Amino acid sequence: MKFLDEVRVQATAGDGGHGARTFRREKFVPRGGPSGGDGGRGGHVVFEASEQLNTLLPLRFAPIVKAKRGGHGDRANKNGRAAPDRIIQVPVGTMITDIKTGEVVADLSEAGQSTVVCRGGNGGKGNSHFKTSTDRAPNTAEDGHPGEYRELQLELKLLADVGLVGFPNAGKSTLISALSAAKPKVAAYPFTTLEPSLGVVRIPDTYNSFVMADIPGLIEGAADGVGLGHQFLRHVERCKLMLHLVSLDPLEDEVSGPPEERFAKIEVELAKYDPALADRPRHILLSKADLAPPERREEVVAAFQEQGVPVTIASAVTGEGSRELIFALAAALKAAGADS
Repeated sequence: MKFLDEVRVQATAGDGGHGARTFRREKFVPRGGPSGGDGGRGGHVVFEASEQLNTLLPLRFAPIVKAKRGGHGDRANKNGRAAPDRIIQVPVGTMITDIKTGEVVADLSEAGQSTVVCRGGNGGKGNSHFKTSTDRAPNTAEDGHPGEYRELQLELKLLADVGLVGFPNAGKSTLISALSAAKPKVAAYPFTTLEPSLGVVRIPDTYNSFVMADIPGLIEGAADGVGLGHQFLRHVERCKLMLHLVSLDPLEDEVSGPPEERFAKIEVELAKYDPALADRPRHILLSKADLAPPERREEVVAAFQEQGVPVTIASAVTGEGSRELIFALAAALKAAGADS
């Protein structure tokens, strides 16, 4: 299924049913009287987070959501039936915003979490409610109240423990495919990844695991809308740990500058997008280690260690450093959980 992480929806709750204007005409009830029942409540529009979905695509083709109206009141003081709620399932991590007011209606960050975005209208009262000592046969009843209407912006922010960031062609897709069962597209050209993907990484010799997110490559100016990665920077916000992939491929030095410079550029873009990301724990992975000679590796590691950021060298192609990387990330996530 195609990945879609942003969609606009028009939601309308159901109107309430009308109250009835009826009178009793029964044997052995000589005086009779008003007997109109009340209308039923209209259905609410409810959004519910589900682990079975990972995209907002279904709402892309059905952006108008309506709940049914309540049943009308009937004679003999019979009330109308309340309409069922219209429940729309969305992926876990969906944020719902009212377009008109800018209010964040809900942030569905847990499976099973739900919120009523539009409330159904109350049913109107039947004429039996309007009987008084001076008006024994009222011919008055209420119409049902209209349901709420809202235009909503739905935005999906992936929930992951580790977010992979870096320049295009840094090896993010190759890494996540090597460490998990995820199978993103891998090719030898930039911007191969056009949508985020999630993979579950098992920690060796344990029953534990963590979730890793492959974010499309960022370039300088991404926070201002340059390139493709700016469309997916929102997914980095929820990651507990940032894993910066910096390629040791000598060709990258010629195209995008030395590793330290590439790392600094990504840091600037993340901070411009959300200053809170500057305080997020991070780990540097020097990828494509099989393409760099030993002396080059030592030189780059020393440069990053001076910045006080943990560094690991790995090659997803040869498998070198993969086990050490998993344990390092698991330890960093444990430390991040203890600090929060």
